[in-house]
Amino acid sequence: MTNPREGKLAHLATELAAQRTSSRELVTDCLTRISSSKGEGARVFLKVYGEQALATAEFYDRMRQQGARFGRFAGIPVSIKDLFDVAGDTTRAGSTVLKGAPAAERDAAAVARLRAAGFVVIGRTNMTEFAFSGLGINPHYGTPLNAWDRAMGRIPGGSSSGAAVSVTDAMAFGALGTDTGGSCRIPAAMCGIVGFKPTASRVPTSGTYPLSPSLDSIGPLANSVACCAALDAVLASQTSTPAAELTVSDLRLGVLTSYVTDGLDQAVAASFERALRALGKAGAKLTDVSLPELAELPQINRKGGISAAESYAHHRARLDKEGSRYDMRVLVRILRGSEQDAADYIDLRNIRADFTARVAQQIRKFDAVVMPTIPITAPALSELASDDAYARINGLALRNPSIVNFIDGCAISLPCHAPGTAPVGLSLFGLRNTDSQLLAAAAAVEPIVAIDG
Repeated sequence: MTNPREGKLAHLATELAAQRTSSRELVTDCLTRISSSKGEGARVFLKVYGEQALATAEFYDRMRQQGARFGRFAGIPVSIKDLFDVAGDTTRAGSTVLKGAPAAERDAAAVARLRAAGFVVIGRTNMTEFAFSGLGINPHYGTPLNAWDRAMGRIPGGSSSGAAVSVTDAMAFGALGTDTGGSCRIPAAMCGIVGFKPTASRVPTSGTYPLSPSLDSIGPLANSVACCAALDAVLASQTSTPAAELTVSDLRLGVLTSYVTDGLDQAVAASFERALRALGKAGAKLTDVSLPELAELPQINRKGGISAAESYAHHRARLDKEGSRYDMRVLVRILRGSEQDAADYIDLRNIRADFTARVAQQIRKFDAVVMPTIPITAPALSELASDDAYARINGLALRNPSIVNFIDGCAISLPCHAPGTAPVGLSLFGLRNTDSQLLAAAAAVEPIVAIDG
């Protein structure tokens, strides 16, 4: 069986090209882990495409043996979030409400691009219903448990919960997720992997069930920055020359010093300081940045913000008849949109544009801005039993990463915790359409803050 620790895409591509492994072996190993995970696989995947994945793997193996040329990553299994259309399947978006909806006629654009590059879709992953939470809990299909301290029953983060656990448990070697307020980066941080949120317009959302079209973006979760960059290039149909490689001593990094560092867990604070010390020692130019504008966000979003308004507009026709079938904690957030009228929504759009311009003026001089991805480590599922605890912890999880969605930027979370400690994410972010520069900066930072460093 393939070593899960060797699950980086470049390594797998090299092994496949040299025929030291086969696509069938990779797919079989993933399917074995899904089926032998003491029930975790059933919580991670809402549907497994076992027969199709094996058939696709065998095709690539035969063609490779005959000297055919195709994409570098052809034959590598990946998972897709249950928010994406797959031809012939119903997209449930982690809900029971959509179980009887018509099957999709074609793949979502993001799924089609992965297939065109040769990636093998191994299955559809579990998620928070309708992607409207940062915790990853799903009362309909069960909650995938974090690989860290699984005996304690810790949450994986969300909404791309199954996506993250499919990677940590080597049930797939990359995952397709979405990010409206942190849904790639939060589970990446809680689970100790890498999650990338691109500029929203970088990847088409056609065939993706919407949460908030103004904020939705599509990104990967994987085992390294390079893996996420490779998947992002496929998803974005990137044909331009990638950004030049950077060294840490080249980097000008802004360090957020307020709002995002309020109330940090002790473990998060220690890991963040550890990462900053390592970066400074390696020669990165670190400059404190306060961004007082961030203190405006609670007031801006006091009626639920853009995501509540747009999700309510999408769901309101269904709520009268089927509202009782929704996850009540998700429903509460959707209904916040009913508190807003047209003028509120127009005000929000205008405020967002002004806020973004003011923030951009202060951070455009940096190669990236750094902050803790989230201020907490993964809590146990039992800690979220009350609605008050759920709301408080969900708010904390979303607080930092949602900043980037609001300014329409790009961001990446990479692990920065010490060996054997709770996973903690270090986030780097930049302005819209600086994705290639951000990924280059993250690639330089990654080995400096690596957990085994």
